[in-house]
Amino acid sequence: MSESPPGLLASVADLHEMGVARAGGADIVDLKQPAFGALGAWSQDALVAAVMLWNAWGEHRPALSATAGDQPMVPALLLAAAQRIASAGVPMVKVGLFASPHAASCVEALAPLAIHTRLIGVLFADEGPDFDLIPALGRAGFAGVMIDTADKKAGSLTAHLDPLTLSQFVGEARQHGLMTGLAGSLRLDDIPGLAAVGPDYLGFRGALCSGGRTGRLDPEKLAAARARLGLPTGFPRG
Repeated sequence: MSESPPGLLASVADLHEMGVARAGGADIVDLKQPAFGALGAWSQDALVAAVMLWNAWGEHRPALSATAGDQPMVPALLLAAAQRIASAGVPMVKVGLFASPHAASCVEALAPLAIHTRLIGVLFADEGPDFDLIPALGRAGFAGVMIDTADKKAGSLTAHLDPLTLSQFVGEARQHGLMTGLAGSLRLDDIPGLAAVGPDYLGFRGALCSGGRTGRLDPEKLAAARARLGLPTGFPRG
């Protein structure tokens, strides 16, 4: 279990929300377009602009990640999607590993990219996540693994997986040197129970917005999330 509180990952839909997330103390600013699916990707031009803005923030800035989109489990296609995100200069790329007999092959195909890009494999709680992929992620050089939900109308993470299962996930991931994250329609009230599981970070979108996941990021809700996590408001961890 992590000795410190989990960090806060805030998914943002545009450059303005990037600034809101930074000002609100997000530890990871995650570029995701919620209108395009569970892991909806930004356009290439928007990614390049986001990386320029992130670089302009200087030394004391949150980490930056971006999603590679809801891709089919075809190794060549998934690799191409992840390479597109990485080519914009995004240092951490989240790749969805949807339920498929080809998921392991997709992980292997991403290994060359993992040499110079921090890859985060995303498993899905509502698809019966295959924890047997965790050792493969470690062997392929991934930086981390997280659990999210694919269908945002089918319930939150906690509706699909119990704390014991989540603890087992975190423990196994750590054994293979992987950073861990939990997300999936989380509410701020979920924070105490999930923090006790010991992940490295918790990811939020809808709970940080006015009007749900397709609404606008709300500074007050960001502050409330950091307070519930036991983190000082406005200062992301370095």
